[in-house]
Amino acid sequence: MRWVTAIVGGMTGFVLALASDWSIGSTVAIMAGLGFWLGNVLFAGSQGEEPSAAFTGTAPSASLAARVKHLEDRVAMLSEEVERLRQESPHYLAPPEPPVEVELPAEVRSHDQVRPPVTATLPPAPVPLASAEAEPETSHEQQAAPLAVSQPESPPSLPAKPAAPATPDLLEHAFNAARDWLLGGNTVVRVGIIVLFFGVAFLLKYAASNSLLPIEFRLAGTALGAAVLLGAGWHLRERRTVYGLVLQGGGVGVLYLTVFAAVKLVALIPSGMALPLMVVICALSAFLAIRQDAAVLAFMGSAGGFLAPVLVSSGGGSHVALFSYYALLNAGIFAIAWFKAWRALNLLGFSFTFVIGSIWGATAYAPEHFASTEAFLLLFFLMYVGISLLYALRRECVVRHYVDGSLVFGTPIAATALQAALVKSMPFGLAWSAVALSAFYLLAAAGLVRWRQRLGLLFDAMLVLGVIFATLAIPFACSGQTTGAAWAIEGAALVWMAVRQRRLLALLSGLLMQLVAALAFLASWGEPPGAVLMPVVHTGFLAMLMIALAGLFIGWWLQVRSDAGRWQAWLPDVGMAAAVWGLCWWAAAGLREIQAHAATLAPEALVPFMLPALVLWAILTAWLAHAARRLLAWPLARRVEQALAPVLGLLTLGLFMTQAAPLTGWGWLAWPLALVSTYAILWHLEGEHERGQTSPWPPYALQHLLSFWMLCALLAFEGYWRLREFVPEGAWSWSAWACGVGLCLLAVSTLGTRLRWPVAVQAWSYQVWGAAPLALLLWVWSIGSALSDGDASPLFWLPLLNPLDVAQLLGFLAVAAWIGRLRQLEVSQPPPEVNYLAFATVFLWFNAMLLRVLHHYFGVEYEVSAVLASFRWQQVFMLGWGVFAFAALWLVRSERLQKLCVLASLPLMLVLWLWTINVNLTEAGGDWMRLPLLNPLDAVLLAIYALIAFWLARLASLTGLLAPYRTALLSAVGATAFLWLNAMLLRTLHHWTGLPYTLADISHSTLAQAALTVFWALCALTTQVIATRRGLRMLWFVGGALLGVTVIKLFLFDLSRIQGLERIVAFIGVGVLLLLVGYFSPLPPKRAAAEEVTP
Repeated sequence: MRWVTAIVGGMTGFVLALASDWSIGSTVAIMAGLGFWLGNVLFAGSQGEEPSAAFTGTAPSASLAARVKHLEDRVAMLSEEVERLRQESPHYLAPPEPPVEVELPAEVRSHDQVRPPVTATLPPAPVPLASAEAEPETSHEQQAAPLAVSQPESPPSLPAKPAAPATPDLLEHAFNAARDWLLGGNTVVRVGIIVLFFGVAFLLKYAASNSLLPIEFRLAGTALGAAVLLGAGWHLRERRTVYGLVLQGGGVGVLYLTVFAAVKLVALIPSGMALPLMVVICALSAFLAIRQDAAVLAFMGSAGGFLAPVLVSSGGGSHVALFSYYALLNAGIFAIAWFKAWRALNLLGFSFTFVIGSIWGATAYAPEHFASTEAFLLLFFLMYVGISLLYALRRECVVRHYVDGSLVFGTPIAATALQAALVKSMPFGLAWSAVALSAFYLLAAAGLVRWRQRLGLLFDAMLVLGVIFATLAIPFACSGQTTGAAWAIEGAALVWMAVRQRRLLALLSGLLMQLVAALAFLASWGEPPGAVLMPVVHTGFLAMLMIALAGLFIGWWLQVRSDAGRWQAWLPDVGMAAAVWGLCWWAAAGLREIQAHAATLAPEALVPFMLPALVLWAILTAWLAHAARRLLAWPLARRVEQALAPVLGLLTLGLFMTQAAPLTGWGWLAWPLALVSTYAILWHLEGEHERGQTSPWPPYALQHLLSFWMLCALLAFEGYWRLREFVPEGAWSWSAWACGVGLCLLAVSTLGTRLRWPVAVQAWSYQVWGAAPLALLLWVWSIGSALSDGDASPLFWLPLLNPLDVAQLLGFLAVAAWIGRLRQLEVSQPPPEVNYLAFATVFLWFNAMLLRVLHHYFGVEYEVSAVLASFRWQQVFMLGWGVFAFAALWLVRSERLQKLCVLASLPLMLVLWLWTINVNLTEAGGDWMRLPLLNPLDAVLLAIYALIAFWLARLASLTGLLAPYRTALLSAVGATAFLWLNAMLLRTLHHWTGLPYTLADISHSTLAQAALTVFWALCALTTQVIATRRGLRMLWFVGGALLGVTVIKLFLFDLSRIQGLERIVAFIGVGVLLLLVGYFSPLPPKRAAAEEVTP
């Protein structure tokens, strides 16, 4: 209501401004505001509000609940004010605080819930300002009852929640670990020894910093204290064993620290003298350890001994002296190992010896040091092999862990690594070293044969190490390719022996050797193959062949020729994996060999050579698998035969990369042999399948499908390249694609039914799934052919009798035959979208053919832009589209196809209609436009309108879809006819008077405006007369509306712009027409209008 009155007010203001020459903007704004205010008043009055409320804008309470909420808020505010005033009063007595009973929360809750009422009888306010502030708030509630205000109470104190215990962090964990160690036994002595060490260190530092005593006395005192600790510990070794060992260990540590300080900190003694002192300390700790059976003392002494050269070294010593010293220490460890099986001490000596030796080798080794260094390396190797043997002998009574794996296997690994660095510049040096190590370990294993019952694990370790070094000798002496082949054969032999002897570890080792062999070969993949005198007779190919045959042998042995499945149920699956592994290496060997020989050819001959060679290799593989299945009774080989069709199908894709016909070069042998082999193997396999001997994978239907596609691809590619070689110009080669594919589709849909095998047996594979991609390819080709001008050089171009149109018609025929065959096979019909797509494809081909006619006979460029730029050729295409649509609507007799054509023509009709609208608005026509209707443009427009009317009639009769849109369609028809008639009038004026056919010129032309006014009135008269005669009330209103528009145009436009005779003619003509309308076409009665609605 408010906005309606505002709009009415604004319109009133606009009229007043025009009538009184006021400001339009201000007048409209004022009147619109008054209208909005009046609407607001009326709307408020309609809702039952008081006028005062409507004017003041105060909204009444929406509901009773809102009023109650408002009163409750006021009461709470007044209660707070009353309490504040009472506290300010001099007669106010504070209530006693209730006792806090933490242990009785129920009483506290009950006490808190009881709130006695307080009468709101207020004493005189001592502060006038407060009452003055409270008065406005209480004036609105004078009729309210006296308020009962509850006395506020302080909330009871609640007991605090206990804090959650903190989670210990990393520092707390470290502290707890240190505390547990310190208090875990002998706490006092542990603390004492720690404090003693710190004290000695601080004493030495302080003495060195302050020079309190001569340095000799200080170091002598420290050494004396260490001797005291050793003596006390030795004295207490029997009564307080642990205590005595701790004192002795501390004494040894202080002695090492004293010697280190004398050498490094104060340079009191030379390095050459310090080393023997540390040797003596080391020997002393070893003696004490053996005598008391204390491994800790031996460990501390040996560690100090090994660190002594590092600590006192000045960087210029001899490596012979260093390694001699280490040999002496290791001899001590060896002597200890003769009596004691202390594993930690053994590992300590091993680690220090080889780590420090490696560091020296990396930083100071030179080739001239080889003789002395090799001797020490051999000595250390023999020592620790002996130590590992002594450890096993000392612990042979233990059932488990009597072999120290760290030394047994770590010693040869470390020694081999250092030996490799020493002999890296010697030919075959590492290979001979591996042979020597292999012989040594095999001899050690032979020496342990008689103790095999007691030391079986040690015997196996020695034997395995001997075999390993014998295996490693191969790659050290040979190339990676030869190594891989040898290891693969060795692994296969190991698997064969392991299955016969039921040794699982040997089986796993043999399988692992297959992977190691592959890695060894791949490591040398980039190496040049060398001189290849003959194909396949060289190291690279033979090595890959050996790896492949090893994998295939393992697969066959684990699946067929042994009872491996009864031993381990999973071994047949391992055999399948090994067979696949071997097959992959077989395929890779062939591919690498073909690629190696193809690299010697010219680049343009590379792919034509490789593709047939790969096809021949695949055929050879399939026939070898066929022979293996029959001779070796290996069912798994059947899978390789069944894979021939998929593999050849993939290789067929390589035809897209070739630049020659498939039968070029070795293709004449490869591809026919591929087809023969594929169908021959399928014949054998299907026969076995019928006898129930196999279940194929992939299914035979898929194999037939791939074989058929391969045949079609070969025919299409061969036809394309041969025709291109024969007729390189024009569209001949492009047409060959459709001819090859179309002939295949036509043959399989018609003649193929006569072949009992394979087409009749696999009808769906060939005539449904196999033919569907061919139809799709023909459709794609048809879309792509629209881009070609269809040049038939060296022949001249004729419509329908050129290579492109012949191929297109062949494709249409093949697709139609295929659809008929689908109906015979009772295949479900395609969705309607496919039918519409086929209609669009035919329409596209018709447009392309029409444009080719213009291109070859009238010199029009074969471009869509050339047609769009010429109105002349647009008319040709519109007539062509009309002929195409009329033929589709008139010639088709099947009701289903008629409906399809009618619905598919909907976009075409819409485009034609929009084109007529654009032409009527923008095109003036040619020189033949002087007479209406008797000119080419109007004839084309009339033909299009007749076609649209015919299409609408067919659409209404077939589908009944137009009934809900009858009024809209009639309106569109009337508007289109009115626009066409106006355009016809203006084009006539343009050609007879020279009036430019543009909107600006027409709007400023008095002749055109007068003609339009009279013409509109004449159209309105005609419309109303027809409406009166037929009793069409709605049509009469349309004519009346047009007449009203004409009158408005006459007074608002023609009156101010048209002068002279034109204005006279316009007004008189319109007036006469109005009189005629009033006389001849009165408004039809409503009864006639009701009959108009009835169809």
